[in-house]
Amino acid sequence: MGKKRSGGGLTGSQQAAKFLGVSVLSGVVLAGMAIPAAGALGLAAKGTVEGFDEIPANLKTPPLSQRTTILDAEGGLIATVYSRDRQVVPLTAISPYMQKAIVAIEDSRFYEHGAVDLKGILRAVNRNAQEGGAAQGASTLTQQYVKNVFVEEAGDDETKVREAQEKSLGRKIRELKYAIQVEEELGKKKILENYLNITFFGQQAYGVESAAQRYFSKPAKDLTLEESALLAGVVQSPSRFDPVNDVTEATKRRNLVLQRMADIKDISQAEADAAKAKPVVLKVTKPKNGCITAVKGAGFFCDYVRNSFLDDAAFGKTREERAKVWNQGGLTVRTTLDPQSQDSVNESIKDHVDQDDKVATAVTLVQPGTGRVLAMGQSKPYGFAKNETQINFSVDKKMGGSNFGFPTGSTFKAFVAASAIERGLPPTKTYQSPYEMDYPSPVQTCGDKPWVNTSKAHVENESESEVGPYGMKEAMAKSVNTYFVEMISEIGVCPVTEMATKVGVIPANGAKLPEVPSIALGTEGMSPLTMANAYATFANRGVYCTPVAIESITDAHGKALSVPKSKCDRAMSEKTADTINSLLLGVVDSGTGQQAGLTDRQSAGKTGTTDNRYNAWFVGYTPNMSGATWVGSGGTKQVSMENITIGGQYYDKVFGGGLPGPIWKQAVSGALSGREAQSFVSVNIPDASSPVAGGSKPGTGKPNRPGKPGRGDNKPGDGQPGGATAAGADGGAGGPGGNDPLGGITLPPGVIGGRD
Repeated sequence: MGKKRSGGGLTGSQQAAKFLGVSVLSGVVLAGMAIPAAGALGLAAKGTVEGFDEIPANLKTPPLSQRTTILDAEGGLIATVYSRDRQVVPLTAISPYMQKAIVAIEDSRFYEHGAVDLKGILRAVNRNAQEGGAAQGASTLTQQYVKNVFVEEAGDDETKVREAQEKSLGRKIRELKYAIQVEEELGKKKILENYLNITFFGQQAYGVESAAQRYFSKPAKDLTLEESALLAGVVQSPSRFDPVNDVTEATKRRNLVLQRMADIKDISQAEADAAKAKPVVLKVTKPKNGCITAVKGAGFFCDYVRNSFLDDAAFGKTREERAKVWNQGGLTVRTTLDPQSQDSVNESIKDHVDQDDKVATAVTLVQPGTGRVLAMGQSKPYGFAKNETQINFSVDKKMGGSNFGFPTGSTFKAFVAASAIERGLPPTKTYQSPYEMDYPSPVQTCGDKPWVNTSKAHVENESESEVGPYGMKEAMAKSVNTYFVEMISEIGVCPVTEMATKVGVIPANGAKLPEVPSIALGTEGMSPLTMANAYATFANRGVYCTPVAIESITDAHGKALSVPKSKCDRAMSEKTADTINSLLLGVVDSGTGQQAGLTDRQSAGKTGTTDNRYNAWFVGYTPNMSGATWVGSGGTKQVSMENITIGGQYYDKVFGGGLPGPIWKQAVSGALSGREAQSFVSVNIPDASSPVAGGSKPGTGKPNRPGKPGRGDNKPGDGQPGGATAAGADGGAGGPGGNDPLGGITLPPGVIGGRD
């Protein structure tokens, strides 16, 4: 038994002997000094550490997590995202002052010893023994680098981080062995470079380059002597020596580093004194991370890009694997976002809907034939404050959207018509189309069991003046509900759901389309991206292409990753698509979508408004661009858009052509400005004979009946020529102050559709 001091503890020399009995005699220190050990002794620490020789000799250094840069289609910056803000740079891009400062304060004998500094160990053991605690450490810079490797590998796993930092003999021995390997394989300069890139400097900055940018807004290569000393001093305790929060402590620590540099002759005493006399001057760049930092209002597009990466098996077998790659960062992601289109979308939204309005709008533009998402914006910005949200109204739930999407109203009628034409029904097909009717029953579904109207489900048109017979052209232009209910009843529900599925129309919650006739009126919740991309199929003459947002990706080493391309398949014949295009041209030429019609090129589209005016849509397209605009309640509380002020303008009734239409028009006009004006392949569709107006006098249509099943298109009753319209002061066709296409000539109701 060794002698004890009067206080009951071992003497300093006994503590040193105890330490060396474990480390020196096991050959670790000797090996660290590049002196071969006669053989490793088993460590008799009662199971507290592994045998030295049993520790794997190969330290697998994980790639350092870095920031990921997201760019638009022209290479402009959209956002910078990271799990750890780090930019890896070579030693040549780091100030020589910084290199000397970190060595001076962390391991001044770095270039003289091997992986382990025996003198440092002895000094630390004696110092700690004298002071009765752990006053001084003995880790070399190489050992610290190894510890940081384990911390980096632990990532955000708190348990693994604690294990990597625990003050145990077992961890120390493992660090020693790996440090020996690192010294042999990398050499001093590479170790120093790696250490400066991996270590944490506080304020969310990992690595010296990010630290230089954070504290001084400059690259690491331009750091001055006093700036370098400040950063080197922070490393020991980033919270205690944080110059942002405690400049006094940071200054003391900086001056200690400067004096240490003078003591080891890295700088003269005069240089050290001059630097000490200077006050700490910071030029802080606040941490900016994530899609909340996105420019051009592209926060939600940025979030869609991230979710696209995490959802695609091309980037990893499981979501966890893909998340690891994304969080590792260092990626440069080139996206499909078109700056001109995004700017135009932002301007249109700003001009029509305010951030603090009771309702919101979302606009998405895509490119027919490629599936490229060109723009994505909404009136509620990306964020956490009041009137901000992290819900992307433009996409499905699994991609960060709302739980159920938004009922589309009459915009769904285009898919009913496409399925009917594809099955051979002529575009001149007429139906009686009464003002109101029960849903026909039974109606064939995809299975053996037909749908039966056991609840006496009822459907009606906007006003009693809407009475057929109607042909498809006029029924589409005026958005006659009973016409399309009769159509789906004749062809069955299955062709419609199959057609919708072919063009990517899947409810935002991921459910299957229900096999009920009421889907003809847009009762299911969809996202604007889904609708814009589905209508792009018509523009692309029947070929559907899956949406894509990522053009290319390179990793931290400049290596290109494989990026999935859009998959295109024919969903309908060219003739069917051309016929739908001709029908929807009529909607903007003389139907419910007149206020959305472009003046410099052909455009087609469809309006939609749902029960109680909770949602209003316009989905439209040209041959080279398709877009969807939704206006409605973004939160859990539904807002009826009647007698409402939106964007500073009063609306007695909001409908698809009256607000979403103009938003779409401005957005697409700006997006296509200066770009080729293409034309559709037209199909001549003869007009059906004019229906006889009946049921009521102009403007006396019955009010909407809430709660009736199957009601999908709650249209405004603005059939009075020259009367008030849902567009308020701006007016629609015939409205005061509006753009009356007939120069104020009054025509009987039903001749020109000003409704949807």
